[in-house]
Amino acid sequence: MRRDLKGRRVLLTGASSGIGRALANQLAEGGAKVVLAARSLDKLQEIERSLTTRNLQAVAVATDVTRGEDRQRAVDTAVERFGGLDALINNAGVGSFGHFADCNEAILRQVMEVNFFAPAELIRLAIPVLAKGIQPAIVNVASMCGRRGLPAWSEYSASKFALTGFSEGLRAELVLQGIDVLLIQPGLTRSDLGSHLLRNTGRMKIDFSKGMPPEEVAAGIVRALTRGSHETVLGCEAKWMVRLNRWVPRIVDWLVARRVRRLYAN
Repeated sequence: MRRDLKGRRVLLTGASSGIGRALANQLAEGGAKVVLAARSLDKLQEIERSLTTRNLQAVAVATDVTRGEDRQRAVDTAVERFGGLDALINNAGVGSFGHFADCNEAILRQVMEVNFFAPAELIRLAIPVLAKGIQPAIVNVASMCGRRGLPAWSEYSASKFALTGFSEGLRAELVLQGIDVLLIQPGLTRSDLGSHLLRNTGRMKIDFSKGMPPEEVAAGIVRALTRGSHETVLGCEAKWMVRLNRWVPRIVDWLVARRVRRLYAN
């Protein structure tokens, strides 16, 4: 299904920085009316001002996606300010880097709450509104870890696998309401994820500065939305990993295990 962004009403979570900020700019520049949702109201208002001064349409809403009242406020704002909703982009996320055995229940639950339960419940609220929209779509931004779990990213991988499976099941269900469900699996990105980790105790060096620019990932998401691509893997590293894991998972298991043994040899 091909979509024209012009005039489309979009609710975007995690809009204050990184991929979300780049997405906000590209969506608005494409003619969309964007509800900017994130916890950092000051950053959102800065983005809103930069867009509205260029005669682009955006509104900032302070939103902690783990709070039901905040999720409701974000959906209500789309209806009140723009008359409805045509697309929901679940982009907000959090990570934890370190071995599961050294972690705790609180971190696991927080990762799952932000990365899975929050988008699932936001979708539940948005479905009746989206069903009245124009070519409605839900876009879930997962990760390459949603197709291949990685060591020291076990909680994060679990949350992204959950979002991936949920998206696949929901896609068939929402055919009845005419709502498309799109899934994005980005690889390493120069985002704020690395600087806002709930913990950072893994030994493997991850250089986020060498990841894809957030603008590149945002462009891939916009392209998937306009083309109606059901699943999009972004980044050479992610494409290589997903394909290799699909055809020869035991080799991937061996390579990853060898890397872990070397890291902890001393």
